[in-house]
Amino acid sequence: MDGTNDPAQEDGGPFGRPLFDKPSARALSRVGVVDVGSNSVRLVVFDGAARSPAYFYNEKIMCALGAGMSETGRLNPEGRVRALEALKRFRLLGDGMGTGPLVAVATAAVRDAEDGPEFRDEVERETGIRLWVIDGREEARLSAQGVLLGWPGSYGLVCDIGGSSMELAEINGGTVGKRMSSSLGPLKLRDLKGGKKARKAQIHDTIARMRQELGEQKNRLFLVGGSWRAIAKIDMERRGYPLHVLHEYRMTPKAVRETAKYIEKNDLEELRNRADVSSARAALVPYAIEVLREVVRTFKPHDIAVSSYGIREGLLYEQMPQQLRDRDPLIESCRFAEAKDARIPGFGRVVYDFIEPLFKSAKPDRRRIIKAACLLHDVSWRSHPDYRAEDCFDNATRANLGGLKHSERVYLGLALLHRYSNKREGTRFADLYDLISERDAQQAEVLGKAMRFAAMLWLRKDAKLGQMRWYPKKKQLELSLSPEAAPLFGEVAQARFQSLAASLGAEPAIRTARK
Repeated sequence: MDGTNDPAQEDGGPFGRPLFDKPSARALSRVGVVDVGSNSVRLVVFDGAARSPAYFYNEKIMCALGAGMSETGRLNPEGRVRALEALKRFRLLGDGMGTGPLVAVATAAVRDAEDGPEFRDEVERETGIRLWVIDGREEARLSAQGVLLGWPGSYGLVCDIGGSSMELAEINGGTVGKRMSSSLGPLKLRDLKGGKKARKAQIHDTIARMRQELGEQKNRLFLVGGSWRAIAKIDMERRGYPLHVLHEYRMTPKAVRETAKYIEKNDLEELRNRADVSSARAALVPYAIEVLREVVRTFKPHDIAVSSYGIREGLLYEQMPQQLRDRDPLIESCRFAEAKDARIPGFGRVVYDFIEPLFKSAKPDRRRIIKAACLLHDVSWRSHPDYRAEDCFDNATRANLGGLKHSERVYLGLALLHRYSNKREGTRFADLYDLISERDAQQAEVLGKAMRFAAMLWLRKDAKLGQMRWYPKKKQLELSLSPEAAPLFGEVAQARFQSLAASLGAEPAIRTARK
């Protein structure tokens, strides 16, 4: 999303006004969320720019509350003890981090268990945490909102798998539509009597009913949940994929089928070690892949995206005012980083205005990456000069930034690498360059060198540097310097301008305005 027509961005130019300085956003600056699931109990503390928060703290305890419930109807006794101890710890951690009261939800295991109400009361009595037990439709809605936190305005079908349930919810234009819950969690499927044949029938019949209710859903399939992430890791290992970032990792229906066969043919213990999957997650993968294969076969999505955002992020999204929800999470996160770490916060906008004529033909999706690069162009200045370029690339490709495809991460990383270095050959990231086209790599180099030159004309955040004009047909790059910037155009600045012109294959022309 470009967001340049948003009235809330009045006087903010192409970037808009940063909302994290407003009281409504500061109230969300540190929020603690607890998710009591059928398989794990997790605390996440969010901090930073409210629209695209950093994970200030993240801890997970594998409790398997839902294990054995198919036979007993009750929570796993050992898991119940572990969960209570974890919640006691989380309460103390939240107090120490200043989160205020923790927002805590429990899903399928607690809502379905005979002793679920008893466990909920025990939690409140022993820890002071009020546990909200939500039904399947609400779980689906919150998971879908978590996806919207990272992909505002997105459309498709959100598939959230937990230990004891699997939810589907449609999203369209930033809103959550139809949603359904099922008992297709891998813990329940593992305990199902009748073996693989019974599981296959249960999975097929359940998803067929969900398809009848939800209708055709051939857009993007968003995968939420630890079992899906484990499968994505295995898919990465099978493909030899170089960027080990799960959020926004893409798979095709064909890749899901091939990975399902790959899991069947390989020893699970060896596979989990190669793919770096925990033993608890790996044990559920054979059941989860059966569900995923049937979901893909039934709904026929055009592509599949893994989301690291789910119910916990959905709870944060729930607390946001609409004005904040509508903002671009990437730009908000980069603005926050600039305000926190740049030497002159606000200078990124000056850089963008100065180099924008080089990218007149850029589409909105590309322009937002250019904006992000300009905001981040100076946040790594504390790194050692010998490693600064690589640190920039590493941070951009692996940072917790929402709304970025993997190819866009590499484009952004290359641009920031070239902000500090003329060359990209010989780095330890060479295998990642294949994720973008040679043309995009060359454009990222131009962007990086443009920022590298603009940084030499460094005055203040309201500086008037002059203008650059780019004539692609004539292959001419014209620089008109303002009187206040002209004395800054020294030898190093001249060399950087020449390097930028060379990357464009352009003839440089320099003009200096008189006072």
